[in-house]
Amino acid sequence: QVQMVESGGGSVQAGGSLRLSCAVSGYTYSSTCMGWFRQAPGKEREGVVGIDWDGITTYADSVKGRFTISQDNAKNTLYLQMTSLKTEGTGMYYCTATYRLPCGIGSSADFGYWGQGTQVTVSS
Repeated sequence: QVQMVESGGGSVQAGGSLRLSCAVSGYTYSSTCMGWFRQAPGKEREGVVGIDWDGITTYADSVKGRFTISQDNAKNTLYLQMTSLKTEGTGMYYCTATYRLPCGIGSSADFGYWGQGTQVTVSS
């Protein structure tokens, strides 16, 4: 049984930084694709970044240069370092995984495993 548990969310002022973590269990970590999505109130869930089994990353244009995904295979943990946060970055952030290829972040429907989410609030 796959479990994904996010942490690290919180409230921050615009321009600030946060680091999200996702502890993963029951998933073959070296398989295919993991990533982060976010969902703002009243909006659809959107892809933020994906990383495939050989470390190739795909970032949404809106976060390129500001967000960095990484993973610690020994700890089975996925991270999202977020810097220069903007108010439009407010929302629930979800860790996700799939055994499906290719590793794209165009649709949340391509991902079968999800955490419960962690809230990020960016104020002006």
